[in-house]
Amino acid sequence: MTNTFKEDVRKGLEQPQKTLPSKYFYDKKGDALFVEIMNLPEYYLTRCELEIFKNKTNALIKALQLKTNTHFELIELGAGDGLKTKHLLKALKDQHFNFEYIPIDISANALQLLQQDLNKTLPDIAVTPKQGDYFEVLASLKHNNNPKVILFLGSNIGNMEDAIAQQFIYNLGANLQKNDMLLLGVDLIKPEEIVLPAYNDSKGITAQFNLNILERINNELEANFNLDYFEHLPKYDAVKGIAESYILSTKAQTVTIKAMNATFDFDEGEKIHTEISRKYNDKLIHNVIANTDFTIEDKILDSKAYFADYILKRH
Repeated sequence: MTNTFKEDVRKGLEQPQKTLPSKYFYDKKGDALFVEIMNLPEYYLTRCELEIFKNKTNALIKALQLKTNTHFELIELGAGDGLKTKHLLKALKDQHFNFEYIPIDISANALQLLQQDLNKTLPDIAVTPKQGDYFEVLASLKHNNNPKVILFLGSNIGNMEDAIAQQFIYNLGANLQKNDMLLLGVDLIKPEEIVLPAYNDSKGITAQFNLNILERINNELEANFNLDYFEHLPKYDAVKGIAESYILSTKAQTVTIKAMNATFDFDEGEKIHTEISRKYNDKLIHNVIANTDFTIEDKILDSKAYFADYILKRH
């Protein structure tokens, strides 16, 4: 991981528009901060999708076209703490479905905590955590012929540029068989006064989360970022439906990263792009799946119609 992290940081900071990959938000501290973010009053995304999983569980099960007499694999990409999924797992168990739950995550810490929790709360469920790259894990499962249901929740697809999201869904389909299902959770386009506070909460937790990537570089790559001279900068374009996060340099400064024997200069006001969070509507989802083998089978909304879980089927 360290070599990949180092090369990704080098590549990002050498760009004219400096960038750092959002996947590196998540270490032990980042995981804990994101759990805090999910509980913030401004962060509606988790609450809205959680409402769907709590109150419309049977609608999800019906839309996913599951059968009690057929064993299937329930595979979650980026499982995190499994907050929402546990409601679905419990309903599947109570209704005597025959399945194995396979959470995939880049964070070994998150997977360990999730398995410990499920062992206590839902001990009868078969759980097989897999740490690593989504597609490497899916490729290893591709040829076992078990029907598969993929969960990709939390509008994580929105962290990708549109062309990358299209390729991602295509690659997912390439690792699945005919009639496999994908539950794709997406945040819907809404006005700025609803969206922007979700990325700029009053307690500053999101700012800590964004800046944690610099702390990781300090700790793991022997850098000397002074976090007092960088700040969190969120933006949202309500017309395009795109939220973005940046780290802003508040002064002209030079940072040394010993592990790569390199220095990087920052101008006052210079930004490091860390995250995109695309919001969707039906037209955009159709564009994302246009060149794939998926079709939309159903769409389930929360009570405010802020968030949607699209049910897609591989043909």
